[in-house]
Amino acid sequence: MKHLRETPWDKRNFNMDTFEVTGTREEALQETNKYNGHYTLKIGPLESPELLLKYGFYYMDTLIEPVCKKENLHLFDKDATSITKDYNPSEIILIAEESFKHGRFHRDFNIPNSMADTRYMNWVKDLQEKDQIYALMYEDDTAGFFAYEDDKVLLLGIKEEYRSRGLAKAFTSQGCAEQFKHGHNELRTSISAANVASLNLFYSLGFRLMNTVDVYHKVTGPGV
Repeated sequence: MKHLRETPWDKRNFNMDTFEVTGTREEALQETNKYNGHYTLKIGPLESPELLLKYGFYYMDTLIEPVCKKENLHLFDKDATSITKDYNPSEIILIAEESFKHGRFHRDFNIPNSMADTRYMNWVKDLQEKDQIYALMYEDDTAGFFAYEDDKVLLLGIKEEYRSRGLAKAFTSQGCAEQFKHGHNELRTSISAANVASLNLFYSLGFRLMNTVDVYHKVTGPGV
């Protein structure tokens, strides 16, 4: 597989082989016809998708990738909020289950929603095992979680009853501040262009747009 990278973390959820395509040349696209499975391909927004459409790819999402330098992080305080790594893992899983209903795999008509749910649940479990999650606490209750890896902010989930209460800025800025303590000079994240609330949140914390990519999917063979 010259132009394909297997993604076993997705294969375990979708009951078929899964791949990332590493280039947009026709040689790479031809390779996606050789193996049954689900494919993800990311391109710059100014690149023409003509060849992708010819080979059966379909547009899935646009990801905006903001970056925040350490000195530009805006911290927000909110009474009774804190973060901790001392939490009940099952509570985090329950919050994750209700937090990710509009991801690109939920929008993919070739992936059942139940499988998209499983993908996020397994991802959160993996991050728990790697100690890359902070629980977001409101008083003594687990109100959400903040997941990261190295310099990347990966996931933010807040329990439904705590949404729209002005807590997201405090929780997220506290998570970023802890992440900066690991020695990073800047943090980055990836947000769907459709997720305006999340874009506004990270902009308020000091993140600024650095890159944008369009995401395409394809299924070769019988699918799920």
